Amino acid sequence: MMSYLLFMISLLILMNFYWLVQMSLILLMVVMVFNSLDFFCFMKLYGNMGFDLMSFCLILLSIWIIMLMYMASFMFYINNYNLIMLNLMFLLLLIFLYLTFSVLDMFMFYLFFESSLIPMVLLIFGWGFQLERVNAVIYLLFYTLFVSLPLMVSIFYIYTKEKSVVFNILLKCDFNSVLLYFMMMMAFLVKLPMVFVHLWLPKAHVEAPVSGSMILAGVMLKLGCYGMIRVVGLFSKINLKIGGFLVSLSLVGSAYICLLCLYQVDFKKLIAYSSVVHMGIFLAGLMTMSNWGIMGGIYMMIGHGLCSSGLFSLINLNYERLHTRSLVMNKGMLNILPSFSLWWFLLLSSNMAAPFSLNLISEISIINSLVGYSFMCAFFILVIFFGGGVYNLYLFMVSQHGKVIYLKNNFFNLSIREYLLMFLHWVPLNLLFLKLEFFLY
Repeated sequence: MMSYLLFMISLLILMNFYWLVQMSLILLMVVMVFNSLDFFCFMKLYGNMGFDLMSFCLILLSIWIIMLMYMASFMFYINNYNLIMLNLMFLLLLIFLYLTFSVLDMFMFYLFFESSLIPMVLLIFGWGFQLERVNAVIYLLFYTLFVSLPLMVSIFYIYTKEKSVVFNILLKCDFNSVLLYFMMMMAFLVKLPMVFVHLWLPKAHVEAPVSGSMILAGVMLKLGCYGMIRVVGLFSKINLKIGGFLVSLSLVGSAYICLLCLYQVDFKKLIAYSSVVHMGIFLAGLMTMSNWGIMGGIYMMIGHGLCSSGLFSLINLNYERLHTRSLVMNKGMLNILPSFSLWWFLLLSSNMAAPFSLNLISEISIINSLVGYSFMCAFFILVIFFGGGVYNLYLFMVSQHGKVIYLKNNFFNLSIREYLLMFLHWVPLNLLFLKLEFFLY
């Protein structure tokens, strides 16, 4: 456990060597995957750290996405744009995410959960493209910090009552306070983000650099998912009363956001709103408190992390050449670069849960849990998944078809690095369905 952490900290010495750090992360990934593991309990216990299947998968996802962020930030490397500081932000993010997913103590989880916000804010503020990034950072900070203080107070209250905040020990408790429930859950609902507290997400995505958008959609949203799965078991009685309200709110809100996606003319905003839809489906499935819902939620965390990160890196490839994210200006790509359109098709089809992506397995699992919870959910499920197909097709048709605008005469061919970047997003997303028993408890 500590050996992995010490390896990550030692990479800070190599901040001057951009590609060497990326190669080291690939080595770390290989060592972790091929290590002998026992998923029936917490493993690799060391002091106050250890991980189970869910945290292990999210740690691997974090390492994979940050490794791909190095490939996507190639323009910063060419222009030598504060490269050492950028490297430092990536490694700090990785260390904080690793610690967040591996600690067993709820207070330490809260500490690293909030600490991961610091490199994210600095990424947006230091490497963002427009002046509105200050406004986006303020939104991100105040939305997150406003609900983090009640979470900290709740953890202190639980400690005074139970004399422990270790996750496994607290699972034997069942708190029956609605106020405590909402004080703990709101921090995760904002980080998720749940519909109606999601306004910080589109702003942060639009102003963030490609690396910021990739890690924000790929892993940072999963912090809220992970925290909810850990905490929701402490309030099983309350969930029986309030879970139906959150399921209804998530389904209605996701249907509303699906319609809002059709109104967008900015690439990044559309994909950001599609993340809100996916997280709403995750929340609805989790609140049913069934095995199908929780298992589908874990599938969705991995599948959505890879898919949305790939879509944001695709958008950046367009932006580097045309310097605009407008759907009006990005037309007729199929006429210029058909191989580029192929990757748009593959990742957007995965985003709308086409076979054989992990998103399909996750949504089937969550549909099972929701229909088993209440047959009234079936109508909203139909609207959400039909709307998901519509806005993904809308994005593909508008961006890939139509007349070519003359500004595209500077759209040169893709490099091998960019093809590899797309390939490394798509392959695990569409091959993990062959190993689904790996995720089963």
